[in-house]
Amino acid sequence: MITPEWVMAIGIAGSSLATISFLPQVVKSWKTRKTEDISFAMYTLYTLGIILWVIYGFLRWDIPILLGNSITLFLCGSILYLKLKNKGN
Repeated sequence: MITPEWVMAIGIAGSSLATISFLPQVVKSWKTRKTEDISFAMYTLYTLGIILWVIYGFLRWDIPILLGNSITLFLCGSILYLKLKNKGN
């Protein structure tokens, strides 16, 4: 039988892997300052979706969802910021 601790561990593991997957793109974008190959529409919609996940995690007080998506929001938001900053370039 799966215990609540295992459910939490699975949630934390999934949230961690999904969040960590953004690191290579963030590092590359900040190093090169190039974002022209990144879809503005995709990152805008994704960022809005992550904001909703953060709200959902807060309302349910679901720590893996809240924590993972808060960090992902920061990472995704930083790429979106660079995309907006470099839009004229």
